[in-house]
Amino acid sequence: MVTDHIMPSSKGGKTEFSNLCLSCHRCNLYKHITTEVEDPLTGRLSSLFHPRRDIWAKHFQWDAAGIRIQGLTAQGRVTVIALNMNNDVIVDARRNWVRVGWHPPQA
Repeated sequence: MVTDHIMPSSKGGKTEFSNLCLSCHRCNLYKHITTEVEDPLTGRLSSLFHPRRDIWAKHFQWDAAGIRIQGLTAQGRVTVIALNMNNDVIVDARRNWVRVGWHPPQA
């Protein structure tokens, strides 16, 4: 896990608690300075999920197997895309976690 600036410091985000969150290293590398992405369903720009303001269950759900994250809203969809939340490495890890009963997390 790494500490991530929700609003990147290069875009004026401050290094203060309200603008920091934990992120896996891989997601953090994909996000980089991204704050908005075009939603594939609407074609409109949407901001990424804000982990301090937004509610996970409103924007995301697990697929039936509990392995892939699905975006329920424009914000959820663009976050899944921008952070590459279903990359092969993490999907393989989640598949193994499901096998041993560690995943998906219970709400």
